[in-house]
Amino acid sequence: MRLAALAVTLLVPASGQVATLQIRFLAGDGGVHPPGRRAVHPLTVEVTDEAGKPVAAAAVSFHLPEDGGGGAFSNGMHTDISTTDAQGRAVMRTVDVARTPGPFQIRVVAVKEQARAGSVSVQYVGEVVSARPRRTWVAVAVAVGGAAAAGALSAIRKTTPAAAPVPPSPPATPGISIGIPTSTVGKP
Repeated sequence: MRLAALAVTLLVPASGQVATLQIRFLAGDGGVHPPGRRAVHPLTVEVTDEAGKPVAAAAVSFHLPEDGGGGAFSNGMHTDISTTDAQGRAVMRTVDVARTPGPFQIRVVAVKEQARAGSVSVQYVGEVVSARPRRTWVAVAVAVGGAAAAGALSAIRKTTPAAAPVPPSPPATPGISIGIPTSTVGKP
């Protein structure tokens, strides 16, 4: 009679090996970018292990959509890879944003040894702003500047010496009388 040997292999991470990764967005998630320009909000992620401790030297890839909105990295590619620092942080490099307004997704994948994690950041390409609102802002800026100048002029006038004293009004007579107009500059 022959006995078959049964071998069981348990997949247990070796000591010091990371079993699970987690990705958390620190900055730039939900960013709104001007169309046809460089992204103004860099995407920064933190990669931690199952205990919440930062994972250094993890490879983090940032994937932009191939078609439609989004854009490309400065090297013209749609994927960029970064490595986490000692605090478990990785930053997406420069993105030249597409001209098509609307939302797009950046897929983020972190890998360290056998452990992996993935997440998605939703970004937006803003609408093209016409020149007309700029004129409105210029008009508002001129109005505010004019108000500030008037306030400064008023302050200067308050510090100048007062005009010659105004002679007293004659005693009131019964009935209606109109006195000499007076004006007070500064404190009476």
